[in-house]
Amino acid sequence: MARDALALADIDAFYGDSHVLHGVSFRLGESRLLGLLGRNGAGKSTCMGVAMGIVPPRRGSVEVYGTPLARRPPEEIAAAGVAIVPQGRRIFRSLTVRENLVVAARARKGEAPRWTVERVAETFPRLGERQRQVAGFLSGGEQQMLAIGRALMSNPRVLLMDEPSEGLAPQIVAEVMATIRRLKEEGLSIVLVEQNVKLAFAVADDIVVLNNGRVVAAGPVGEIRDRGDLNQHLGIY
Repeated sequence: MARDALALADIDAFYGDSHVLHGVSFRLGESRLLGLLGRNGAGKSTCMGVAMGIVPPRRGSVEVYGTPLARRPPEEIAAAGVAIVPQGRRIFRSLTVRENLVVAARARKGEAPRWTVERVAETFPRLGERQRQVAGFLSGGEQQMLAIGRALMSNPRVLLMDEPSEGLAPQIVAEVMATIRRLKEEGLSIVLVEQNVKLAFAVADDIVVLNNGRVVAAGPVGEIRDRGDLNQHLGIY
């Protein structure tokens, strides 16, 4: 029986007095990719913040492989096997490529690390060629590859990706998406927030659509793709 890698249930979340998420629930199956979609301001990044422990929910539960983690600190959630590729990359610009990777290295208790600097370099050959380069001088595409590689260095079971194609040239977007597909095929469970709806539908197994902080649709990608009534929530006209 398939397990839930990540489950959010009845989440209410606030920024100050602003009620951002209203009873949001969704489940990420093990070794599946869930596309979390919606217009700007729909609440997608807030969901990622809740899952990572950055935004404590006012109500509701967060579980990672059945372990309750709502309102736990980010470091405890990371130790449970969750990593994030944040929007805007947020690499350590003054460190070298190798230093960015080494500083994020984490092996889960009782397990040999599956991701090492060498494996990241094999996955992203450009990073392998630039290990001694200061990260702030990398191109936008290389910085995105580094952000993904840094997240993988924590050897996660669940990977959260927030707008990985943002601001990238089409050729680099294709490379990033090919990597995401490969990670899913290797068994990693992924939540992908993506403004490019076409890209999300191309790689996702399941889709959740948010509007104004509420889930308006959820299901397998084929089922959601055929629902023309969702176009307004996805910014498609």
